Amino acid sequence: MSRDLTRRALVGAILAGGAVGTAFSPVRGYLERFAPLSGSAWEATEETDRTVESPYGAATVRYDEYGVPNVTGETEEALYFAVGYTQARDRGFQLDLQRRQMRGELSAVVGDATLDSDEFHVKMEFAGAARANWQLLGETRAGALVEAYTTGVNRVLANDPSAIEFGLLEYDPDPWTPVDTMLMQKQIAWNLTGSFRTLRKALVANRLGRRAANDLYPNRYDFDSPVIRNGNGGAGNQANRGSTGSHAVEPEFVEWLGQFESPLGVGSNNWVVSGEYTESGAPIVANDPHLSLMAPPVWYEMNLRTDDVSVRGVTFPGVPFVVIGENDAGAWGFTNAGADVIDFYRYDTRNGEYRYEGGWREFDTERREIAVSGGEDRQVTVRKTVHGPVIEREGRQVGVAWTGHTATRTTHAIYEYSRCSGLDDMLAATKRFDSPTQSLVYADRDGDTLFYVTGKIPIRTVDGEEVTGDRVFDGSAGEGEWSGFTPFGTSSWEGFVPFDEKPHVVNPDYLGSANQRVVDRPTHYLAEAYSDPYRGIRIYDLLDRRANSGTPMDPAFMKRMQRDALDLRAKALTPVLVRAARKADDTGDLTDSLDALDAWDYRMERDSLAALVFVHWFERYRDLTFSPAFERHGLDESYYPADWVLHHLDPDSRWFGDESRDEVMVRALRRALDGIEDAGEGTYGDYNTTDAIDHPLGLDFLEYPTRPTDGSRATVNNYAVENPTGSSWRMVVPMDGPSAGVLPGGNSGNYFTDHYDDQLGRWADGEYKPMTLEIRGTPTISFERGSDR
Repeated sequence: MSRDLTRRALVGAILAGGAVGTAFSPVRGYLERFAPLSGSAWEATEETDRTVESPYGAATVRYDEYGVPNVTGETEEALYFAVGYTQARDRGFQLDLQRRQMRGELSAVVGDATLDSDEFHVKMEFAGAARANWQLLGETRAGALVEAYTTGVNRVLANDPSAIEFGLLEYDPDPWTPVDTMLMQKQIAWNLTGSFRTLRKALVANRLGRRAANDLYPNRYDFDSPVIRNGNGGAGNQANRGSTGSHAVEPEFVEWLGQFESPLGVGSNNWVVSGEYTESGAPIVANDPHLSLMAPPVWYEMNLRTDDVSVRGVTFPGVPFVVIGENDAGAWGFTNAGADVIDFYRYDTRNGEYRYEGGWREFDTERREIAVSGGEDRQVTVRKTVHGPVIEREGRQVGVAWTGHTATRTTHAIYEYSRCSGLDDMLAATKRFDSPTQSLVYADRDGDTLFYVTGKIPIRTVDGEEVTGDRVFDGSAGEGEWSGFTPFGTSSWEGFVPFDEKPHVVNPDYLGSANQRVVDRPTHYLAEAYSDPYRGIRIYDLLDRRANSGTPMDPAFMKRMQRDALDLRAKALTPVLVRAARKADDTGDLTDSLDALDAWDYRMERDSLAALVFVHWFERYRDLTFSPAFERHGLDESYYPADWVLHHLDPDSRWFGDESRDEVMVRALRRALDGIEDAGEGTYGDYNTTDAIDHPLGLDFLEYPTRPTDGSRATVNNYAVENPTGSSWRMVVPMDGPSAGVLPGGNSGNYFTDHYDDQLGRWADGEYKPMTLEIRGTPTISFERGSDR
């Protein structure tokens, strides 16, 4: 196989997770071509004692039985140098892949199929925002530790880049920089808050009418389980001057942008329960963030200790500090708050200028070159306005303002979490958590509990009146601007929601969040829309029932909650479907399926026939309901509304066309059964498997084993096999007993280690492994001054 063919076959897999593994069968002949097989790729799997020189002093790494580095250091600098070394050793390719994507440098190693991705990321200028971040953070204590971490990463990348993917793609990684770590924070923030929903809704309004857009994309779902119940987390009423007018956008432009927004299904569950409701009298924190699932996982687990700090949990490769976890004082976890922190602007333009507040200004313009391996390099024009970058494509353009485009203090806040000794420290650190907007839950060993929405939330105004952000603003008129926001610089934030006015509850008895509406009556506008509330409703149902039962809660109950597979979509719609089918003519051939659905408990479990029928039926029902009208107007399934909207359509809704809802439901059931037969599936576990979790290169031999699992995108046990997204880390932390967690795969990204996928079976089966602050394992790597052997 030629080098050029190798690169072309690997193309776009990095961008889209495409399956190209068949191009490399049989695997043996391909593996013979890459040199690291006989060298460092094997050495990286050997857990033998080795000594590494460190400019920061002594540290020791002990890998436990799950490949989790237990790192001790005589100083924090020595500790985080060792952390950088272990992350690069275990996840080196993942580090480099992520920064290449955010910098727009994928095509330099994989060819022209990633040019669209590179063009978007270059025009969005994430790297410029990361540089601004480092200018703000560089002189802080966290900045000094990021520099030590960077030095540790480069000890591996420069001398021993053992990840086999570097050999497969035939390139050596560039040195890591502190700005790259800042770039990882920007990537995290974008993946959680980067949404083009405003543009999508504007397009639907343009094609189907504003009434249809408001019906299909409502800003508020009708349910009774917001995160903060019986309160508003502040004072006053949400400012809500509705959108005025629409801005026509083309589907090709929106579809191109849609490739790069937050993945569908990104969300999370978390809850905190005070000691009043637990068996031990001490609080419990539970968290399972729902992110893209891949091999290796998005999270990396660490256990870190110095004389002053002991912290354990998970972080993102490229970030030195524990993001979700526990220390000696308490534990914390996050879900996505869903706040609207991105706005879009249209401008009057002429000859490289844009009108702004009565005058004309030149765009801040720069020409960039995107390198393309084996192809012609692409020239890209990066343009900015006072609001931020301008994204252009084939004559269409939109200005973007995003809170992540300025310098933020989040990295410092996360560092401070590891050192928090109680509630006051946690509040002080959270005040510095600028981006992304998250729903934080916290508990400590003093018995305190906390919920707080983090991140800077903009206040928009038009003609002096506070408005919502669900529109395309007139940038030339200065509509909707964020006072105190400086893109690619340091912001004062004076025009943003004050910290004390963000939704929060100090010492709640119990509270759960699952990306549903945060509060019914916020002081300020928070979000254009939230996720389907199924998980949030179910979490509160489980917590309320247990709290009212007189039986106290314990870690075992929390684990059962995280494994809960009851699908509220199915509970609501299955009886309606069964009644419709039993009343219809000539449905005798459906009897077995209807009997299974009739007897079903609505749990999406692997051994269930009914769950298999439901999941296929629901997708066919969605398509038959919306496709006729959407296709007529040039809109594909990516514009279909959320599950909650489909679920709550009136039986006489116009979206059912000339048929009744019952007729559409029964027709969808027939199509679903035909699809099941064609696929040869017998139970839900034949469909709902880990086979969907791919390696970014799409190579079969780098992917995980296929295992059936439970859950759906609407269940607390969250797994959306269609994307795939789901529980990317599960954690249960009692304040007076052993903690537990599990990853969907393994902690190592090195294919030849036992820890590449050794947690996958536990994750698929809803089991856990110990998560202790105790330092475990035999010494594997020692760091000393002036010694390297």
